[in-house]
Amino acid sequence: MKAKFATFIIMLIFWVVMSGMFDVFHFSLGVISCLLIAFFSSDLLFPEEGKPWLRELFGMLCYLPYLFWQIIVANLQVTYIVLHPRMLEKIDPHLFRFETTLKRPISKVTLAQSITLTPGTITVNIHENQVAVYALTEEAAASLPGEMERRVAKALEIE
Repeated sequence: MKAKFATFIIMLIFWVVMSGMFDVFHFSLGVISCLLIAFFSSDLLFPEEGKPWLRELFGMLCYLPYLFWQIIVANLQVTYIVLHPRMLEKIDPHLFRFETTLKRPISKVTLAQSITLTPGTITVNIHENQVAVYALTEEAAASLPGEMERRVAKALEIE
């Protein structure tokens, strides 16, 4: 029951921050969606009842501001590229693979979704420990896995 409640709270906070719609209709739809997600998917975020779920909840709450900041920075970088007079010289798409050190499936999914949420990069595939990412520029490709993987590991990997 704690896992379902924690999942609901995480999803609701994320929904409120990302949606920006606070009227009764939209907020009630958000609450209903978060309840359904918590009911059906809480075991994805908290797979075992005996594990320290509070630590994972705290880890995710600490990770989200970092992720939001990375999304803002990447938006500005992509905006710069798109508005640059020599845009075609700046764009250098790459499809590359890297090995992740993350062990838990939820950690790998969190990393993949974080990469996809960050403008200019899309996670194409995860197979075992290998992650395939499409990046708009070589700089975006060079920055992965890097700090984002380290922060996901700190938030979700149980030592």
